[in-house]
Amino acid sequence: MHTASSAVAKQDVSPKAMLWIVFAGFFMQALDTTIVNTALPSMARSLGEKPLDLKSVVVAYTLTMALLTPASGWLADKFGTRRVYFSAILIFVLGSVFCATAHTLPQLVIARVLQGIGGSMLLPVGRLAVLRNIPGEQYIAALAFVSVAGQVGPLLGPALGGWLVQDASWHWIFLINVPVGLVGLFAVRRYLPHDASSVVPPFDWIGCGLLSMCMVTFSLALENGADSPWSALLVAVSLVSALLYIPHARRRAAPLFRLSLFREPNFSVGLIGNLFCRIGSGAVPFLLPLLFQLQLGYSPLHSGLLLLPIAIAGMVAKRWVVPLVNRFGYDGFLLINTWIVGVSIASFAAMSPGWPLALSILQLSIFGWANSMQFAAMNSITLKGLSHQDAGSGNSLFSMVQMLAIGLGVTIGGGLVSLFSVKLGVAAPAYQLAFFTMGLVTVLSAFIFRRLDARPFHPERAEPEAAQAR
Repeated sequence: MHTASSAVAKQDVSPKAMLWIVFAGFFMQALDTTIVNTALPSMARSLGEKPLDLKSVVVAYTLTMALLTPASGWLADKFGTRRVYFSAILIFVLGSVFCATAHTLPQLVIARVLQGIGGSMLLPVGRLAVLRNIPGEQYIAALAFVSVAGQVGPLLGPALGGWLVQDASWHWIFLINVPVGLVGLFAVRRYLPHDASSVVPPFDWIGCGLLSMCMVTFSLALENGADSPWSALLVAVSLVSALLYIPHARRRAAPLFRLSLFREPNFSVGLIGNLFCRIGSGAVPFLLPLLFQLQLGYSPLHSGLLLLPIAIAGMVAKRWVVPLVNRFGYDGFLLINTWIVGVSIASFAAMSPGWPLALSILQLSIFGWANSMQFAAMNSITLKGLSHQDAGSGNSLFSMVQMLAIGLGVTIGGGLVSLFSVKLGVAAPAYQLAFFTMGLVTVLSAFIFRRLDARPFHPERAEPEAAQAR
């Protein structure tokens, strides 16, 4: 229960100032998920590594986000949103500084893990602060304002990253977080209202540990490849960890994720469909900058600018989702649209030296358009059938799957390029085969959505999408 002083603090604090604080944190996190990809070739040269080996830099961040997102709400309830949000910004800024000062790949990966710890709390705790401090009649408008950061971040990230790498150095893609973060820390202390911590049930650390073990070991198995003798053991550990969670959740009064979540058929189908469909989409932002710079000879800035059509088309496409889903139903829309996403990914295999720029822009725009509608529709159908009691837990699990899929996409996409390069002896066709394969995986995932129970579209359920899923 909030104290009287907390209530007074809420009245004294400008809602606009608080929204800008949450906007800045969300923007910083959303920007970081896209700005790094354009800089990967330059970072690899600086660190003396192969560009594809830097996939661990992306995976470390996304996997850390996936592991810690479920704990963010519990931490905010336990210690207060103001204190946790301040800590999240501080950790993110420190992680950014350590990334910029890293001299080896292992140092950079560790720094990215630290960054991911802070980033995992920025969006969910910021959204919670809005929920607790903005009146109900203003909440939807406030959340819409904050969500703009998730659109602007991916729009600016690739081009900004390319410009910084080309005119300064890759270190600045991390250092630009420092002034934004310092202003954010001051603003949190000054404007974010105090909220009293509350008595909360114990966090399910065992359940979180089991699911974390499942995700980490599975990711490491993919990273090692099928030829590694450790891969089979890691897959076995991953499977056992997942199976052990079932009896644990049945025995515990308040498990991390209640098994009743999976009694809602659309949640189960949507979760599986999201995982497989997003693997292809998650590989694209990683592979395209490498293709543009290493195979087509584009500069970092040119490479970043070429990714703009994806973000712009994605923003424009959002208004088309509701009428299309209402006309064709979820199952019909997702079946066709998933095919479009998959075919557009496979079409990137045709890009080669001398490929027409106008055609590249068209391909990228189609992908951005279809992918944006795909995310919105998949989010809505997955979450909209959950009860009020399961909505928060379901959203946390859904966020975990989103971030896991991005990491798997980067790992599998990069692994395919490495595999095909070794088999063929040259890299150019390896990229072509990797894009074709990832597109095929996405196309096949369309059939998962045939099992959906189609009901009317609820766009408000798509709000939890956020930029980290892009």
